[in-house]
Amino acid sequence: MCGICGIALSAHSTRQVDRRQLERMREVLTHRGPDDCGLFLENGIGFGHRRLSIIDVAAGHQPMGSDDASLQIVYNGEVYNHAVLRGGLEARGVRFRTRCDTETVLRMYEAEGAQAPRQLRGMFAFAVWDRRNRELFLARDRLGVKPLYYVLDEDGSLYFASEIKALLAAGAVTPALNTAALPDYLANHAPSGTDTLFQGIRRLPPGCTLTWKDGEVDIQRYWAHRFCADGGTRRDADLIEEYGERFADSVRMRLMSDVPLGVFLSGGIDSAAITATMSRFVDEPIKTFSVAFAEREANELSYARAVAERFRTDHHEIVVSPEQFFGALPKLVWHEDEPLAHPSSIALYFVSRLAAEHVKVVLTGEGSDETLAGYGRYRITKYNVALGQRYERFVPASIRDRVRRVIDGLPRNAAVRQKLSRTFLQLPAELRSLYFDNFSVFSRSQQLDLLAPAVRERLGDADPYARQQHVFDASDARSLLNRLLDVDINTYLHELLMKQDQMSMAASIESRVPFLDHPLVEFAAALPERLKLRGLTTKYVLRQAMRDVLPPEIISRKKMGFPVPIASWFRDGFRGIVDEFVLGDRARARGSFDQGYVRQLVERHRAGENHSERLWALINFEIWQRLFLDGELAEDIAPPALALPASGANHAHILT
Repeated sequence: MCGICGIALSAHSTRQVDRRQLERMREVLTHRGPDDCGLFLENGIGFGHRRLSIIDVAAGHQPMGSDDASLQIVYNGEVYNHAVLRGGLEARGVRFRTRCDTETVLRMYEAEGAQAPRQLRGMFAFAVWDRRNRELFLARDRLGVKPLYYVLDEDGSLYFASEIKALLAAGAVTPALNTAALPDYLANHAPSGTDTLFQGIRRLPPGCTLTWKDGEVDIQRYWAHRFCADGGTRRDADLIEEYGERFADSVRMRLMSDVPLGVFLSGGIDSAAITATMSRFVDEPIKTFSVAFAEREANELSYARAVAERFRTDHHEIVVSPEQFFGALPKLVWHEDEPLAHPSSIALYFVSRLAAEHVKVVLTGEGSDETLAGYGRYRITKYNVALGQRYERFVPASIRDRVRRVIDGLPRNAAVRQKLSRTFLQLPAELRSLYFDNFSVFSRSQQLDLLAPAVRERLGDADPYARQQHVFDASDARSLLNRLLDVDINTYLHELLMKQDQMSMAASIESRVPFLDHPLVEFAAALPERLKLRGLTTKYVLRQAMRDVLPPEIISRKKMGFPVPIASWFRDGFRGIVDEFVLGDRARARGSFDQGYVRQLVERHRAGENHSERLWALINFEIWQRLFLDGELAEDIAPPALALPASGANHAHILT
C-alpha cells in the first residue's frame, strides 16, 4: 500500500516541475508508505511515491520504468490476480525483473494501454506517464477502495495524489470552501460525487480512467455496477453455496502477502465470516483486533471474543477513553482531508494502530451491507413506500391531515413521536422524503433553517440528493431494493471506503475488503431479492452460507453498526466540545449557519433529544476549517482541557 502523487505541466505552462514541490507532496504522504520513497522527474512531468512494502519487499521500488524507459508508473494498491496476469504475459514473451504486482500493472499497460484496468482484480490507483506520446494515464479501481484526487490548473497542468493534503502541499490550489458541496455534506455525511469540500479539487470516480494530454482531460468509465433481473431457475441452496464459494475465493486471494496479516473483528457477521473463512487457509493462529469504549452501550467485545475463542485466534483488544477520542479528533480530520463523517472513524484509527504493532495487512468487512441489504433503512423504506402509496390512495386527505396533527401534538421527546414522524403517516409517500430526507443528517427543510440567508441565496436551489437521484434514475435494477443498493454502492460506500483507507493508512497498515471483490459484487447484484432481504432478516445469503460455521449468537445478531456514545458525551462531561466548535465565537463568525437554529439544536440535545449526528457534523466542519482554511496545526486545535501528554495516545487499555 502506498501514496502516489504527480505533476504534469501543459505546453502552455511557463514553469518547470519543482523538485522541492514534488518532495513536499510526497513527504506529506509518508504515513501511507514509511518503508521507501522515490521520485521521477523529466521535462514537464514529475512523480512521487511512498511505499508500504507488502509484496516482493526487497524489490518493487517506485517510480518504476519500462525496459526502454518510455513508460513510468506510480501505483497504490494490490492486484490479487497479478500472478495469473504475469503468467499470461510471460507466455507472450514478456520478461519480468521483480515479483511485485507493480511491474505486472506496468506490463499490462504496456501491452493493452487504456484497457489494462479491465484485467485487474483488486484495489488500485495508479498513474502511467507515456514519454513517447507525452500522455498521462490515471486509473482507479472499480469500487473505489483506493483514493485518487486531482486538480486541473487554469493553464491545463494536472496535479494528482492519493490524498488532498498532497495537492495543498504542492500549492495546486489555495484552500477555500467549495460552498456548492455544502448541502451534500450536510445531508449525506460527505460529498457524494466528484466534488470535494475544497474548491478546485476533485476525485476521480471509481471504475474510471483519466487521460491527460497537453492540458486536455478525458475521463472514461471502464466498469459500472449492473443488476440483472433477479429470480431465475436456480435453487436458493445452489446460489447460497456458490456465494459461499466465491466469498471464500475472495478471502483466499486477499491472503497474498510477504508480511503478516490480521483481521479487524467487530463481532458482527461480516468480520466473523472473514475470520472463519481465513482460518481454513492458514495454519497459524489468526491475529484479530477489536476496539470498544468503556460505556456498556458501546462495548460489544463479548461477541468478538466469542468468535476469537471459536477459531482460536491470537486476539487483541483496545478500549478507548473519551479523552483519547476527542484528543485524536483534530489529527484524524487532518488525515481524512475532509470532516470525519462518522465517529467510528476514530475507533478505527485506534484499532489500526493496535494492529500495526503486530501486522502490516488486515482484512475488513466493508461492502457487505451495501451489496446484501444489511442496513435496516432498506427494509423500512420498502414498507414505508408500499404502505404510504396505499395510504394516500385510500385514506381521505382530511383524515391524513388529522393524523399528522395528532403526531405533531405528541411530546417532542416521546419515542413514539420520533418513530411515527419518520413514517408514511407523517411524510409524503415518495423516495426523497421517505429515504433521502428520512435518513439524512440535515434534511432539505432542516438545511433551510440551518444555513444563513446569505449562504442559502448563494446556493439557490442546490439539490443535496442530486447524485443519489441520478444513480437511482439511471439504475438498471427493476426493484426498489436493488435501486437503493445501487445508490449506496455508488455514493455512501465511497465515503466508508475513504474512512477505512485513510484511518488505516494513518497507522501505516493496509486494509483489504473481501466483500468488494468485483466478481463477488456482480454475483450478489444478480441474486434474487429474497436472498438479500427476507422478511426481517438482512444479508440472508451470507447468514445461510455461514450457518454451520459461526456461533448461533453471531448468525442471529441484528446489525448494530459501531456504537460510539457521543450523545451522552455531548450532554455531560464533554459538552465543552460543542461549546467550542459549534457555539464558539470563531464558528459563529464564519457566518455559514443561523445561530438561533444552532443554539436551539444544542439546547434540544441537552434536554434529551438525540441530535448527536448533527452536532458531530458541525463540530467536524469547524475543525476542518481551522485545519485547512485557517492553516492551524492539529495539536493546537483541541481545547486545553482535552490536551493529552505526548505519550497519552499509548494509554489505551489493551488486552492480549
